[in-house]
Amino acid sequence: MGDDFQYQYAESWFKQMDKLIHYVNEDGRVNALYSTPSIYTKAKNAANQTWPLKTDDYFPYADRANAYWTGYFTSRPALKRYVRMISGYYLATRQLEFFVGKQSTKYNTIGLGDALGIAQHHDAVSGTAKQHTTNDYAKRLAIGVSEAEAVVSSSLACLTSNLSSDQCSAPASAFAQCQLLNISYCPPTEDSIPDAKSLVVVVYNPLGWKRTDIVKIPVNDANLVVKDSLGNNLEVQYVDVDDVTTNLRKLYVKAYLGVSPKQAPKYWLLFQASVPPLGWSTYFISKATGKGTRTEDISQLSSQKGETIIIGPGNLKMSFSSTSGQLKRMYNSRTGVDIPIQQSYLWYGSSEGDSDPQASGAYIFRPNGSPPTIVSRSVPTKIIRGPLVDEVHQNFSSWIYQVTRLYKDKEHAEIEFTIGPIPTDDGVGKEVITRMTANMATNKEYYTDSNGRDFLKRVRDHRDDWPLQVTQPVAGNYYPLNLGIYTKDKKSEFSVLVDRATGGASIIDGEVELMLHRRILHDDGRGVGEPLDEQVCVDNNKICEGLTVRGNYYISIDKLGTGARWRRTTGQEIYSPFLLTFTHENLNSWKSSHVTKGTIMDPNYSLPPNVALITLEELDGGIVLLRLAHLYEPSEYAEYSTLTKVELKKLFAKKTIKELKEVSLSANQEKSEIKRMTWKVEGDNGQGPQGLRGGPVNNPNLVVELGPMEIRTFLLKF
Repeated sequence: MGDDFQYQYAESWFKQMDKLIHYVNEDGRVNALYSTPSIYTKAKNAANQTWPLKTDDYFPYADRANAYWTGYFTSRPALKRYVRMISGYYLATRQLEFFVGKQSTKYNTIGLGDALGIAQHHDAVSGTAKQHTTNDYAKRLAIGVSEAEAVVSSSLACLTSNLSSDQCSAPASAFAQCQLLNISYCPPTEDSIPDAKSLVVVVYNPLGWKRTDIVKIPVNDANLVVKDSLGNNLEVQYVDVDDVTTNLRKLYVKAYLGVSPKQAPKYWLLFQASVPPLGWSTYFISKATGKGTRTEDISQLSSQKGETIIIGPGNLKMSFSSTSGQLKRMYNSRTGVDIPIQQSYLWYGSSEGDSDPQASGAYIFRPNGSPPTIVSRSVPTKIIRGPLVDEVHQNFSSWIYQVTRLYKDKEHAEIEFTIGPIPTDDGVGKEVITRMTANMATNKEYYTDSNGRDFLKRVRDHRDDWPLQVTQPVAGNYYPLNLGIYTKDKKSEFSVLVDRATGGASIIDGEVELMLHRRILHDDGRGVGEPLDEQVCVDNNKICEGLTVRGNYYISIDKLGTGARWRRTTGQEIYSPFLLTFTHENLNSWKSSHVTKGTIMDPNYSLPPNVALITLEELDGGIVLLRLAHLYEPSEYAEYSTLTKVELKKLFAKKTIKELKEVSLSANQEKSEIKRMTWKVEGDNGQGPQGLRGGPVNNPNLVVELGPMEIRTFLLKF
């Protein structure tokens, strides 16, 4: 019973099925019933069979020779980014809602939770719905976000105010937030700061450990001073807003918000913010007194002579060819890792079908058999240097623009790509990749994550369970990436982390490629019923062009065996960036009436570096749902792949826990009531390794232990 597309009219389905069950059971030889997964599993367990053990997954899968379902790993990358971004925002919003207690029935996070839940449908975030359906998913998400923004604003206003929480009923508009910051649209920071006032920036850190990161906001004045809550002047850097961003802003603010934005701001203002775990810090941006004192902070364009241009204000250096503009190598002066590496953009032509009519489409990735087309061999390059960040701006073509950033205190590169509109006037669909080729002997092996948790070993053209006949050498080696992909040789690891779900592969040794955008002119016959040809329109659909996608990926080189630490920590930081809120207020009156820096934790405590807080949410009736996750696999990184402890009393320093219940992952069953089934496994003599697991939580100390990859879920009463 079931299958896709079968429930348009559920009533008739169940009427027929009820009859069938009735007559089968009237006969008496068979007992037919509406089953559930648990009834089915129980019956299988009772059969007392011996079962084969499968430790890998089913990716990539195909339903026939040229039909690998690896296209949807990347389809609709803008929706995938929106879902990812909002998931992290939702986590932070629920934390803030819990800290101050649910303030209001008027604004809440329920709508956003519902919209995110619906977006997990297998034809939603996967990118395999029709365009009008996808628009509806995005609309629901946008409505949910605007409701949640009110929660963030009022919660932060309560948290930072000097009033006790029961006196606090902050307005939903206390702080402004900027969802379109990546295309420089942020009215509260672009507007000139009124006299006698400052732009107050309250920065919230949703992670359980202290964190220092660059805050980057668009401004129109290059003569500003940034002070922290203690009154110290911070080092700042200005970077010009580039033309590509200006053009994106013009079109997309109109498309998304229905308003024509003012002229784009002139500069990005960068400064370093340091924020306590599950806490906030406040920064004050004011006009500098005196004229033109700050021009030395305008980033310098450099025109180096010689063969190579080397950039990087910190330990990590990257060198680029001064003739072709292409990346040549990466070098980390602290670890000594030095790898020749090239990076370029290419596109696979999408198959329209041939003697086998299978076309590439929203589900299926099928290149047309030609080698991928290199977008550009020589890349116009502009170098910007400054005290906080060095940037390399590269124009690969009229529709691919890239900025590589190396920050003072980070040992990885952040690469921002802007791809689109993908041209299709030649009648060919295009699947656009970035390819990074390192001088490494990787022996056909690479590693991709499973749902952001375990990294699984992938071997090109190989499956553990059966002899594989490869009919699609590219599409048949693509895997879904949620967190990232890495490859290694005998000395080093090369890792790439992503900012959204995407598809990736290593098609030749030493090479890693990510598919970043797809625009296809045919349907693949799997049910979407229309080509994956995304467009953005303004003026009541009078003006339309192909969708442009902007995003980031992050690359690091590490000594063999040490890359996991970067992948796990940075992965959390990408998923839970600083949450920025803005208002205009007199600096002194703000300081006298607000707490400018704080955390809900014990100020001397932070979560261990191998633990993430993945849920902190107030449920109905004042019960609080808490999930803690160990981030490391058993043998991933010696120092952190160990049993670790979280002290709940210090985590909730401002509250008193009066009751704690451990429950299943889905929080619908007490752990003590869970019965584990025993299964007979082929080749298992009971000597297999037992996973390390945390013991029971003893009540007076309230210390939670977590073993590698363990997630523990609790219901708390305070």
